[in-house]
Amino acid sequence: MTSNPTSRDYNKASVLDVVLTRAPLTRNELIELTGLSKATVSRAVEELRADGFVIDGGVDEVVGRGRRSTYLDVPGTTGHVVGIGFGAQTTCVLVTDLRGREIHHVTVPTADHDEVGAGAEWLVGMIAKAGESAQGPLRQVVAAVPGRVRNGEEIFGPAESMKIFVGSDLQRAMADLINAPVLLDSDANASLLGILTSDATVRNAALFSLSTNLNFASCTDRELARGRTPAFGDIGVLSSGVDDEILDELLSTRGLLRFARGRGLDLERIEDLWLEPHEEMPHAEVLEVFTTAIATAVSVVAVTLDPESVYFVGRLRPLVEEVLPEVRRRLDQSLPAVPEVKAVTQVIGLSTAQGAVYAGLALVQDRLRNAVLGARRQSQPAERSAPAF
Repeated sequence: MTSNPTSRDYNKASVLDVVLTRAPLTRNELIELTGLSKATVSRAVEELRADGFVIDGGVDEVVGRGRRSTYLDVPGTTGHVVGIGFGAQTTCVLVTDLRGREIHHVTVPTADHDEVGAGAEWLVGMIAKAGESAQGPLRQVVAAVPGRVRNGEEIFGPAESMKIFVGSDLQRAMADLINAPVLLDSDANASLLGILTSDATVRNAALFSLSTNLNFASCTDRELARGRTPAFGDIGVLSSGVDDEILDELLSTRGLLRFARGRGLDLERIEDLWLEPHEEMPHAEVLEVFTTAIATAVSVVAVTLDPESVYFVGRLRPLVEEVLPEVRRRLDQSLPAVPEVKAVTQVIGLSTAQGAVYAGLALVQDRLRNAVLGARRQSQPAERSAPAF
């Protein structure tokens, strides 16, 4: 005979949710955050301690009289997650515990691969290196790539140097090499998730990742939009508002470098566009078309998605900052309501890996909650068994 979860099981799951997202914290803080009684929280904590999900993590300093409170924490033995920023130029592998605290990260230039299996082996080798000091089992791997991703498996429209990874072969190859679930996501989704995690006030937003290629993400009520087809998020195919150029050609490092060279600017790399002095006329022309493309991109999402905020990240961010005042002026003239437009500074590779980690943590926490609620179904109602996680 089995039994469905009881209110006691749901209380236990609620306590675990708070511990996983807020630890280390005291029992008093746990009571306040869950809204549960002291007795209910104490019982849930003891059960979670017996399951191996909670440990004592130090003592709270109390001024004056009073009993010191013991901090509750998540043990490292519960496991760890891996987030990967698998970029066209830079790759970062970040390992954290189940509270999202960094264990180690490794950032290296992205290696060239002629075969998907070799690329998967390279990434798995980096995971092993970054996770050498991690405790407990590897619970989840999320790799963010410069392209659109469907169902956590299939890659569409990646950067030119990563065309070999189109499709689902990379996800399958990594899953075959590592004893943990593996999912893929876009670098834009990972970047937006990082912003959502750091700022709880953001609800409806759009994000453009301007690097080797143009990538796009959006959210409504803090929920990332995924779309039904591979075409979703391919905003780069739209007109830039400049001659026959599409957005991807002017809002990517590859495309903008080509355009600038075609206008007579001698650029070795795209960063030289804003770091080195140039002839006034060609430089002004490039800035003008870039400004128009940025204003067009914001206008498109403003009238279709109605975001409160629009973010720009990636290697072209310094140039976005330079033209933003003019972009805002143009938007004020053309739109009845202008979203807040920001250029966000990120650490190349690491920031994307952090967003991938947040996605991985959410998946693991959902599975752990379901394991707590499902434990009773795996045993007789009178028995108490540790969740099978």
